[in-house]
Amino acid sequence: MMDEELRILDRVDLPAALDALDDRIMGALALRRREAAAMPRMMALAAFISLAGGVFAGSAISQPAVAASPLAPFGPASALAPSTLLDVR
Repeated sequence: MMDEELRILDRVDLPAALDALDDRIMGALALRRREAAAMPRMMALAAFISLAGGVFAGSAISQPAVAASPLAPFGPASALAPSTLLDVR
């Protein structure tokens, strides 16, 4: 049974698309290798552009320095604190 099916398959002509299949697969593998080799360089370029953009934005858009308010011993006085609500001044 199996031998008969193999003989039938031996007589059948192969499709023409199968002849070029190996070349297409090898071409696709070579393309993936080139892309994989270029990926670290592209990531380094993207990191450099991002860093340069951040430095430029940080230096170009500067805001004036503001002095910090002095620290209160128990935090800033709030207008809604219970001690201020009960004060009847």
